[in-house]
Amino acid sequence: MEAIQYTKSIPRYLAMRYLGKRWRSLYTSPFSCTRLLDIPEPQLPTPEWVKVRTRLSGICGSDLATITAKGSPYFSPFTSTPFVLGHEIVGEVAEIGTAVEDFPVGTRVVIEPALSCPVRGISPSCYQCRNQRFANCENITKGDISEGVQTGYCRDTGGGWSQYVLAHQSQLHLVPDDISDEAAVLLEPFACALHGVLNFSLNSTATICVIGGGTIGLLTVAALRVLGHRNRIISFAKYPHQQQLVRELGADDILSPNGDRYAAFCELTGATSHQPELGQQILIGGVDVTFDCIGSSVTIDDALRFTRSGGEVILVGMPGIPKNVDWTSIWYKQLRVTGAYTYGLETHNEEQMHTFTLGMRLLQKMETHLRPLVSRLFPLRDYKRAIQTALNTGKTGTVKTAFDLRN
Repeated sequence: MEAIQYTKSIPRYLAMRYLGKRWRSLYTSPFSCTRLLDIPEPQLPTPEWVKVRTRLSGICGSDLATITAKGSPYFSPFTSTPFVLGHEIVGEVAEIGTAVEDFPVGTRVVIEPALSCPVRGISPSCYQCRNQRFANCENITKGDISEGVQTGYCRDTGGGWSQYVLAHQSQLHLVPDDISDEAAVLLEPFACALHGVLNFSLNSTATICVIGGGTIGLLTVAALRVLGHRNRIISFAKYPHQQQLVRELGADDILSPNGDRYAAFCELTGATSHQPELGQQILIGGVDVTFDCIGSSVTIDDALRFTRSGGEVILVGMPGIPKNVDWTSIWYKQLRVTGAYTYGLETHNEEQMHTFTLGMRLLQKMETHLRPLVSRLFPLRDYKRAIQTALNTGKTGTVKTAFDLRN
């Protein structure tokens, strides 16, 4: 089968990291670590597994960080190469192991990517898995499959950027008939946004800032609104199409990160700006809660400065290796800085459920609002143009780019 595979190579990795910024075509060139290959179909490791035929698979920011070598090496010990990329997956069950129940062949499913103790056949489960925090499993290098924190970063499971991918039955979530493939492929990033929003207590008078107009930023605004929060939301979105979408999803005020973003922010919030001898402006006042949905050095630093004393910063976007972040804000303003990684066990309306379960319910309500975010679909063979489209959202006017393997 055809698959887009990542192979570890230090020389190619260094070329992408240091030369790709100047020659962006390198990311999809023969010098890249990523290429389209013909590989054997993955085989079920145990009777509890299924083979899923991919229908749609999204291109995530973490995939792009891998391809461009811009991400942190933090996760490198927890991957096994070569791996097929793609963890945002909607597909249909093509083959089942003898111990699989409730997922007959032909069933449409979304895969929850975390490769936890139940997935790995490890019993008893680790502390994190016993507490339903499967994404933070402590056994991600052990068990029935090779190292891998998620599907799409493990050589044994395959990934969504291919015709077939493997999943343990515990990773599968049924897709209702009234949810389109285009909406269902958003469930994984939507669950990440929901987890970030549900990760803290929000009073009705708090002012919120959401930094980022990409998929996670837009879905965070959508999550806030669909969960019933009527707070004022100030959103930073870079491109016109992002600004239009975030307004439609419920943001009250939209700012551009271009130009003097600090002056515009102060005008909206009443914060006052003070310029030190060196470095970025320091703000007194600001918003109560800031969601950083990008995770760059600039946005992390901005988030700390935009948040008033005693406020909270939630890091939803995957950070790289932050540089030039002044951590003094955390200490002086007594901020609470929280990481929101993937998904877990949530409490909503006094009911406990998994983020994916809640996300699927809310997708049914938000289908017409969220489906337009999946704006470009590409066949697998056109992967170079798909990746370059996802890397250049401003020029292409896209939000979520995905591979379409339905034909």
